[in-house]
Amino acid sequence: MIDDYNHFSNMVSELGALGSEPQYIFSTGLVISSVLNVFFVIGLYRICKSHNINTTPVLFLLFFSFLAGPGVVPMPLRLHGIIGIPFPLFMLSPLLALIIWQNNESQLRVRAGAITGLLIMLLGFLIFFPSILPDHFGLKQRFLYLGWTFWSGYLAFRFLSLMENNNDVKNKKKSASVLS
Repeated sequence: MIDDYNHFSNMVSELGALGSEPQYIFSTGLVISSVLNVFFVIGLYRICKSHNINTTPVLFLLFFSFLAGPGVVPMPLRLHGIIGIPFPLFMLSPLLALIIWQNNESQLRVRAGAITGLLIMLLGFLIFFPSILPDHFGLKQRFLYLGWTFWSGYLAFRFLSLMENNNDVKNKKKSASVLS
């Protein structure tokens, strides 16, 4: 939709820049993604509470929802770069999961996913090193989104497995009591 746009070299925000052809599609996508993220966090929060698991790593996923700000305030408006500043704090989620959920690791099994997601996200910090992959700013920026996607998907899988295992245990107990 944008002539000469290159996903490896151009900034993500250029897709929603003021007056660009995909501005409203891009902005709507960011806002919807941010709202759906809130519902995702609410679901994970409820599961954590029901299993007595610390919710802090899950709550840090809420920072991803700050992407709605740059969606509502398009580039090159001055607020565009300011309103999403808290966004990268979502990267603390896998780090906190590694630290806080150590005692729940046998139950959650998130260590591998947390490390992988965090490493992918950390590649996003390459944007602060212009001499590394100098013509690939867009690629470096997209590592943040890829890492978040991996981490969120991994969490969804692990927490769904946790709920399924919990339901299996309840059903076995129920069957055992019926047979007695």
